[in-house]
Amino acid sequence: MNSLRAIVESAPQFRKLAMQALRDEDSPQPLGSARWDWQKIERILVVRLRSIGDTVLATPSLFALKRFLPRVRIDVLLEDWVAPVLEGFEYVDNVLTLKAHSTASRVNVVRRLRAARYDVAFNLHGGTTATFLTRASGATHRVGYASYRYKRLHNHLAPSSLLLWGRETAHSVEQQLALLGWTGVPVSDRPPTQLAVTEQAAMSVAARIQAKNLDQSTPLAMIHPAAAFQTKQWAVQKFAEAADKIAKRGFNIVTVTTPLEAQLARELGRLSSTQMTTFTDLSLPEVAALAARARLFLGNDSGIAHIAAAVGTPSVVVFGSSNVAHWRPWPKAPAEIVREEMDCQPCHGYYCEKFAEPECIKRVPVERVMAAVDRVLQAKEAH
Repeated sequence: MNSLRAIVESAPQFRKLAMQALRDEDSPQPLGSARWDWQKIERILVVRLRSIGDTVLATPSLFALKRFLPRVRIDVLLEDWVAPVLEGFEYVDNVLTLKAHSTASRVNVVRRLRAARYDVAFNLHGGTTATFLTRASGATHRVGYASYRYKRLHNHLAPSSLLLWGRETAHSVEQQLALLGWTGVPVSDRPPTQLAVTEQAAMSVAARIQAKNLDQSTPLAMIHPAAAFQTKQWAVQKFAEAADKIAKRGFNIVTVTTPLEAQLARELGRLSSTQMTTFTDLSLPEVAALAARARLFLGNDSGIAHIAAAVGTPSVVVFGSSNVAHWRPWPKAPAEIVREEMDCQPCHGYYCEKFAEPECIKRVPVERVMAAVDRVLQAKEAH
């Protein structure tokens, strides 16, 4: 069939459930009938491997599960380097970790999963490792999408999230929520992303800010100039220009990178006429704590942008090659995406196939970014 409309019309039972759920946001509804007796469920595993952003975008699903089943044990399996993102997160009972590319770690994880005797395992990722670990868990009900490569390793296969929502596009958050919703979990309100700010991280960041002698009465603007690929990397010169303009609006500028990106932070400081504070060694909980203190976030499409959105920081995110409909922040505070629309977007993003350099991100002007900054700040004040 050539369109989602044709698919929906051919499966009216899904359309009816989706439309009913969308109409009643005050009382969240599932996107399908219960696939088993939820009253008998005691332990649930959620598998969500890969990156910081992927983990943050899974928090609405974790929240929806705990809201639906507050007394049920809910565990989440993450890669070890990203697990600190969920430090203090109240909607999971246990964070299990996997070391990437480690056979020994996989063996140990499988032992832990099987010993837990899960009733339900949701595979929110769909990659090879996630799928095999979902199967290896031995959970009674193993849920994935029918589009997954190794779908036969699940015993409950959901149709497309587009079909379940009755829409032609779906955000990553909606795609994950739909998998739960198909099994009877109320998800129709599409909860925002959220993260905890631990007391320890907040105290650590406060001490580090004090050590930098920053004026506590001046609001902070947090800038993250790094990205995973050049196709997502706005020019550092443009970040410098934006930083100067934001500083003139009465902000202290704080730049955040990893140690491997420290050179980028130094270059930003060199190109800017503004005195800025740089942190290159914050833990992920400290990044969340710093973002929560900030009155503004500016950065590329990255996991740090999703952290800022999840702690309620007004945000402006510059997009290049990524699929905006699928990967934009899912915030509870004012946020805007700035991009240069091109026929070749979105693409795989590893490199630019059309131009010598990724024009999609390079063409985004500072003026449009600053207009978005002013709008989100005004929207925050209005609330």
